[in-house]
Amino acid sequence: MTSCLHDHSDWTPQHSGGAAARYLNPKTTLDALSLVLEGRVIDLARSVASGAPANPLLMTPFTMSPTVRASDNVAMRRARGGINDAGAILERIGMTTHVGTHIDALGHFARGDAMYGNRSAAAMTGPAGLDDLGVEHIPPMVTRGLCLDMSALDDGEYLEGGRTISRVDIEAALAAAQLSVQAGDVVFIHTGWGQFYQDDPARYIASEPGIDKAAAKFLTDARVIAIGADTMAVEVLPGAEFPEVQMPVHLHCLVDAGVNLIENLDLTPLVAERITSFCIIVAPIAFKGATGSPLRPLALV
Repeated sequence: MTSCLHDHSDWTPQHSGGAAARYLNPKTTLDALSLVLEGRVIDLARSVASGAPANPLLMTPFTMSPTVRASDNVAMRRARGGINDAGAILERIGMTTHVGTHIDALGHFARGDAMYGNRSAAAMTGPAGLDDLGVEHIPPMVTRGLCLDMSALDDGEYLEGGRTISRVDIEAALAAAQLSVQAGDVVFIHTGWGQFYQDDPARYIASEPGIDKAAAKFLTDARVIAIGADTMAVEVLPGAEFPEVQMPVHLHCLVDAGVNLIENLDLTPLVAERITSFCIIVAPIAFKGATGSPLRPLALV
């Protein structure tokens, strides 16, 4: 029997891979690859550098500094008998796994102590990270991606912070693009807010447009495996019920539905070419026990 990363034989509602482990299969991959007609690769990631937007209440800023310079390494190798002056250059990076374009593991959120699959956050969180639901459990995704351009809903170039994208808005965008959501899809939502990622990071993190819980539930009920956006959190911030209800989309997707979230995307290349359906490759770094991973999603068309 051929080995396959997407083996559903042992899937249960408590499976560490969540919706991706349930709905990805060889057919979803082959169907997605059949969408590749031109052989072009479109990078949907943003570069990460000093000053990258980060929530100061939760995240340390991104830092990078050289640790080994070529001249120092050449001297070390010469001292050990080297004569060809090979000089390595290395650096040290300090960051959370939620800076820049990244994917949220299911273990990123809990409702009280309850995590996905009724796991206990207290029991799952150890000194070296998560004992379960870490990013290493997200299977590599090669599946169909859908991009919904919501940026002009209010007749502008972008939606304002705090603007809710409703289920009705999502359904209308799908109808306009003549698309329907299928099991195993990754749905990307373009709000236009991403233009502030680099140009005005303070504004970018202060608020954002995004989907509400009803819109998220519409997508998870349609059996998507991930939802992404050109914003820091995918969901509208602040939400309509803030401050009493906070981060309801994260709680629904990660804790209830087992659906990953992909944040800080650059969707402008897709929108500029009016590409709405494509093959998407999403492959997180398998940091054991981490609640997220830097990501470089690639759209193939």
